[in-house]
Amino acid sequence: MHCVIGSGPAGVACAKALLARGARVLMLDAGIELETERAQLVRKLSTLGPSAWLPEEVGTLKNAMEASSKRIPQKLVFGSDFPYREADEHIPRRESGASVRPSLALGGFSTVWGAAMLPYRDEDIRDWPIKNDALAPHYRAVANFMGMVAQRDDLEEWFPVYADNPGTLRTSEQAKRFLYNLQRHRQSLRDSGWRFGRARLALRAADSAGSKGCIYCKMCLYGCPYGCIYNAAGTVSEMRTDKNFTYQRDVVVTQLRESSGKVIISGYHRQTRETLSFEATRAYLAAGIVPTTQILLRSQNSYDQPLRARDSQYYIFPLLTLGRPREAAEEAAYTLSQLFIEISRPEMALRPVHLQIYGYNEIIAQTVRKSLGPLKALAPMLAERILIAQGYLHSNDSSGIEMTLRRSGDKDFLEITAETGPEIRRAVGRVMGEFRRNAHKLGAFPLAPMLQLMQPGAGFHSGGTFPMRTHPAEYESDVLGRPYGWSQVHVVDASVLPSVPATTITFPVMANAHRIGWETANT
Repeated sequence: MHCVIGSGPAGVACAKALLARGARVLMLDAGIELETERAQLVRKLSTLGPSAWLPEEVGTLKNAMEASSKRIPQKLVFGSDFPYREADEHIPRRESGASVRPSLALGGFSTVWGAAMLPYRDEDIRDWPIKNDALAPHYRAVANFMGMVAQRDDLEEWFPVYADNPGTLRTSEQAKRFLYNLQRHRQSLRDSGWRFGRARLALRAADSAGSKGCIYCKMCLYGCPYGCIYNAAGTVSEMRTDKNFTYQRDVVVTQLRESSGKVIISGYHRQTRETLSFEATRAYLAAGIVPTTQILLRSQNSYDQPLRARDSQYYIFPLLTLGRPREAAEEAAYTLSQLFIEISRPEMALRPVHLQIYGYNEIIAQTVRKSLGPLKALAPMLAERILIAQGYLHSNDSSGIEMTLRRSGDKDFLEITAETGPEIRRAVGRVMGEFRRNAHKLGAFPLAPMLQLMQPGAGFHSGGTFPMRTHPAEYESDVLGRPYGWSQVHVVDASVLPSVPATTITFPVMANAHRIGWETANT
C-alpha cells in the first residue's frame, strides 16, 4: 500500500501516477468541504441557466467577498471560507510579516485558485537537478486529466502547451482591445523581451461527458456553479471508482517513522481527536508547504532548526485603458485571467517575470466605487476602463521566508518569519517602469499609487523548505523527493522546489508529483 497524504493538486497528481502503474493507494486527508446548505444551493443553480437564478440566492454565494478601496478581499468559494477553516487549530503557527496559509479542504487550494497553468522553462530552473525533458511526459499526463484552455500563440515559443486537445474561450471585449494593441506592436515588444498571449487555464470550456462547459456567467471569482474550473476534489471523486484507491477523510497527520521496510504514519481524527496510525510501503507528503514542513521537522525531532522557504513575490496594480468598451459590465464573460504577459529583459536586472491580466468584474467595480468617494457616480465608466495586472517575480528576486519548529509546553508550532527588504519594491518598480515606457503601445498606463505589494506567501507560490538536490545534504531532498536520511518517504508538493520561478506554480508541482509517483510506484 502506498499512502498519499493530502488531496490537493500534488496529491491527486501523485495518486494518479501510482494508480496508472498498478499500485494500491490510500489517501489520508482532513477533507473539509463546503457546508451542506451552500452545496445544495450550488447544485440547484447548476441545474438552471443564469436567467433563472434568484438574486438573493446568488447573493448568498457572493457574500463576504466585498472589496475595500485599498484591498482586494480574500478569495472565498461560494461565500464560504472552508478552504482555510480549522488550519489555525490543527496546524499551529505564528507569523511575522508573512502570510503562508495551509488548507485542510478536500482538494486543497484548488477549491479556490485562479486555474492559471504554465510550465517552467529550463532557463528558470537552472538550479534544479531535473529539467523539462524529465517533466514533459508528466506535464502532458496532468494537462490531459485536468483539461486545459490554451491558444497557439507566441507564448508557445517559451511554453509548450502539452495538452492534446486544449479548449478555447471567448475573450472579453476589454481584453480583446488590449490584446489588439499588444499585437499591433508585437515586433517592438518582442525586441524588448515581451511575450504575450491568451491565458492558459485548467477549465472545461465546452460541454463534455454530461458536464456543462463555460457559459460566461461571471461567477468565476466566487465559484463556478457548473464545476467548470478544475478542482482536485473532482479527481478524488473519480479515483474512488478505482478498486485500488481508498480515500480516508478526517485524518490529520502529525508524524512519520520508518521501521522494518515500512512507514508508520501517526495522526488523529479531525473531529474526535482519536489517535490514528497507518502503515504503508511508501508515504508521499502532499499536504502543502506548511503542514509538510511541520510534519517532517517534528518527525525528525528537529526543533529550533530554521529552514528557508522560497517565495515568488506577488503584487497587483491596475491599468487604465485609453478606450472604453461599451457595456463591459453587462457583457457575458468569464472573469479569470484573460491574458498572460512574460517579460525577460536583462536590463531590468531581474529573472523573467510573469503577469496575468484580468478584465472587468464586480470586485474591480467595488474597489473603484469605494475609492472615488463623493465622485462615485463616475465609477461605472471608470471601472470599465480598468484592467488588473497580477504579477509575480522569481524567488531569487523575492523576499525569503524562514520556518522554524518551536516547542511550547507539550505542544509545538511553526514560526514563520518574512525576510524582506527595500530591494523588493525596487524590483517591482522595474516591472512598473516597463509598463510606463510601453504605455503608448499598450493603450493603457499603470496606476502606480494603487500598487499592492503583498506579504511574502500571500500569492500561494511558495516552496523549497526541503529542496531537491543531486546530492542532498541535511534538510534537502533527492530527485525523488526523499528528504536526507529517509528512504520510503517522498515529498511531492512545493516543499521540494529548489526555486520558484515567476510563472504559475501548480502545473509544475503537479508534473513533478506525477513524476515521483510514476518512478517509485513499483519500487
